[in-house]
Amino acid sequence: MAAMAEVVEATLAGMGFELVDARLSGGGRFLAIFIDRPGGITVDHCAEVSRQLTRVFAVEGIDYDRLEVSSPGLDRPLRKAVDFARFAGKKVDVKMRTPDAAGRRRYTGLLRGEAGGVATVEVDGQDVALDLNDIDKARLVPDL
Repeated sequence: MAAMAEVVEATLAGMGFELVDARLSGGGRFLAIFIDRPGGITVDHCAEVSRQLTRVFAVEGIDYDRLEVSSPGLDRPLRKAVDFARFAGKKVDVKMRTPDAAGRRRYTGLLRGEAGGVATVEVDGQDVALDLNDIDKARLVPDL
């Protein structure tokens, strides 16, 4: 998976896209690739990336049965430090691996940003510092 992810990331970067997530299932036979870029993703973008990855995988000898390329959706996952900086000002839902002193593991609030490996989220009027290395899952909360 690591080698495949590196190939995908390099290919996408050259095309002006960002790899949000890559998942393997079906014994590694089904590849689900989630892409993003400023301004969002269209069906045409997904088709373009799918065609390019199909060619790259053939050259690299990456064997699979099915490839799916899609947008990360409105509830986009946040994985990297740059995600927490990029989406500052948006509402997020964060689940930590380990609870704080009060036993709390889940935080929903306004993302203030990221600095030094720490994301700051305003929860109930209070800023909470969350160590990126301890975050289990983080997602944007759709503003519908």
